[in-house]
Amino acid sequence: MNIAAIDIGTNSIHMVIVKVQTKTSFDILIQEKSMVKLGVGVFANKELSQEAMDLGVATVQRYVQLADQYGVDDIIVSATSATREAKNGREFLDRLIHEAGVSPQLISGKEEAKLIFLAVKEAIAMKNENILVLDIGGGSTEAIVGDQKQIHYGNSMKLGVLRLLDYTEGQAKIDAKSQKELKSHIRQVSDMVLEKIKKIGFDRIIGTSGTIRALAEACLIKTDNPAPEIVNAETIPLKELIKLRDRLLETSPKERGEIPGISENRADAIHLGALLLVEILQKLEATSITVSDASLRDGMIINHIEKHGLKIEEVSLGKNLKEKSCIRLAMKYDTDLSEKRHVMGIALQLFDQLKDLHRADNYERDLICYASLIYDIGSFVAFQDFHKHGRYLIKNSQLRGFTNEEVFLLGDMARYHRKKGPTKRHKKFRKLESQQKKRLRLLAGILRIAVGLDKTKNQWVQNVYCIDQKDQLKIKVFGVENLDLEIWEAQRYSDTLAKHLKKEILIIPG
Repeated sequence: MNIAAIDIGTNSIHMVIVKVQTKTSFDILIQEKSMVKLGVGVFANKELSQEAMDLGVATVQRYVQLADQYGVDDIIVSATSATREAKNGREFLDRLIHEAGVSPQLISGKEEAKLIFLAVKEAIAMKNENILVLDIGGGSTEAIVGDQKQIHYGNSMKLGVLRLLDYTEGQAKIDAKSQKELKSHIRQVSDMVLEKIKKIGFDRIIGTSGTIRALAEACLIKTDNPAPEIVNAETIPLKELIKLRDRLLETSPKERGEIPGISENRADAIHLGALLLVEILQKLEATSITVSDASLRDGMIINHIEKHGLKIEEVSLGKNLKEKSCIRLAMKYDTDLSEKRHVMGIALQLFDQLKDLHRADNYERDLICYASLIYDIGSFVAFQDFHKHGRYLIKNSQLRGFTNEEVFLLGDMARYHRKKGPTKRHKKFRKLESQQKKRLRLLAGILRIAVGLDKTKNQWVQNVYCIDQKDQLKIKVFGVENLDLEIWEAQRYSDTLAKHLKKEILIIPG
């Protein structure tokens, strides 16, 4: 079953088409975005311009045509802030019905907030904590506090980048006096909602929407974070956002559009988004914000599936969002999970017994678990160079709950689980920071041996026992069958861990 969701926002119109995997999840087939800026001038004039409506209708018509080509079964359409508040909003919706053939739903700010929170829960690993989700749109900012089980509070504030652009009468630059007035206005509008949120309490702030992601990307690029174009689960310090805000406020729209991470389409109002976000975070006494690529569209899809009895069931074998995400990826590429869990068990035995040598903690231990589930998914593409195919698939499969750095590390562990281990001759390895190289050598080194100890895919190895000597590490292998082939393979791939530990490794029968 294919479903399309169209989100008619104040700043842009988005569409996502997904293939529903009944009782598991959905896969994204295609995403489209058009910066229509439907809400330009609407908050000052209370009307959608004829030009904006024409462009909006034409955009939705194009999306519907594309959805038809993908054979979608349902098209869900939601309109938000600009359409809600415009006196001619009903006229625009009627045009969409008659000219585009869709049935748009005009959703309230509170409903929008609930759908966004629903999406974030599927994208970010949530512990036993209260999460505050912020979504800065063109006409409004949604704020929702909740946990894994329920939403405690949600509200919509009439603060958005295009609304603030109307408030400042489209000034290209905001002088000190205007900034002061703008900050006062933001505090006045947001005070009641933010005080309520502070009273309820929260452990972490997660930000979503194009504005927040753009600001995050600009901060990540500045700090040379890998793959800044993919932003999910990354944490941005408030101090970095303040620096970026000050820079954006000092520059012209043309100069803002030249800042890496800031597109030309957002240059006219992104400085107002930065000012708004910083004001909210400071009011909440927050020191950072975690960014998610979840969206209203994702929430619309999940809500639609649940309402129609195709409830997205959690993969019961996974203990948290990260593991569930890896299991879903493994299942997508026809992976034998029992085989992978066997490899995981061996890898964890090695990790735990060598703790006094490598001194890594539970963070690295968990990464071993996740990598064990997906290291060979590249074999689905082709056997030749499947370790390289695996890295590509992992880095481009939108694993949920992981940071960019973690996704890259999982991909590199897949790349180096066989054949040659990481060396300075590999360009991508050379680019890693020293700590990243050490972590990769350790984790890939353990994984290589664990995979080798299941060479025949018979799961014959039951236990390993590590004996640390001065210049040598002995690994005794125990099982019920002849393990010569497993031992030979593991010994062949022990080089990476040996280099990391600076010890000769000898793998012998127990």
